[in-house]
Amino acid sequence: MSRFCLEVGGNFACFTRPEMKVERVSYEVITPSAARNIFQSILWKPQIDWRIHHIDVLKPIRWLNLRRNEVGKTIPVGSVGSAMKQGRGDLGLFIEDERQQRAGLFLRDVAYRLHAELLVKPGGDPPAKYHEMFLRRAGRGQCINQPYLGCREFSACFRLVDPVTEVDYSQLTDTDRAQLGFGRPRDLGYMLYDLDFTDPANPQPHFFAASLRDGRVDVPDFKETLA
Repeated sequence: MSRFCLEVGGNFACFTRPEMKVERVSYEVITPSAARNIFQSILWKPQIDWRIHHIDVLKPIRWLNLRRNEVGKTIPVGSVGSAMKQGRGDLGLFIEDERQQRAGLFLRDVAYRLHAELLVKPGGDPPAKYHEMFLRRAGRGQCINQPYLGCREFSACFRLVDPVTEVDYSQLTDTDRAQLGFGRPRDLGYMLYDLDFTDPANPQPHFFAASLRDGRVDVPDFKETLA
């Protein structure tokens, strides 16, 4: 079994709650889909999948309120297709005309340990091949694209760590330890697990009941989630 552990962190993060609609409000902890994307940013092949098993929260949960400018419009797909066929077209987007200011509730100063399993699909190359590829790339800090924490502007740093190494929480205050579920598990509510692309034209979100116990979120198997 190919199990790996990455320690990731960054200054800011936003794992957006879908029920909040327009405003950007983050979950309290990184979601399994965001964690999977970090592993895929280091090694992705059509023959492999990543399965997140555990998420260790290394730092207390801290928040930041921020208002920022966003572009409230995208270039229509039809216009792009027409321009490609005709060889010309107006695909310009004037930011000053489409600028919107949105409020956001983001996480700050985050750090996690992500425990994942590399799964090889039937008919693929031997698992040892991908195992060595990931160890080599993660050990050197190589990635296909820059990993990020929910939003692309919130880049993440990462390093490969021994999955059996225990996290040292001795420096945390009693308040911070309680926040991370020490002594009494902390209910995080229903969290987005991932999207089910069985029907590519209509992907369905799946959720799971997340809880933080002794600094760790246990991630169930996809079959145990709620559509």
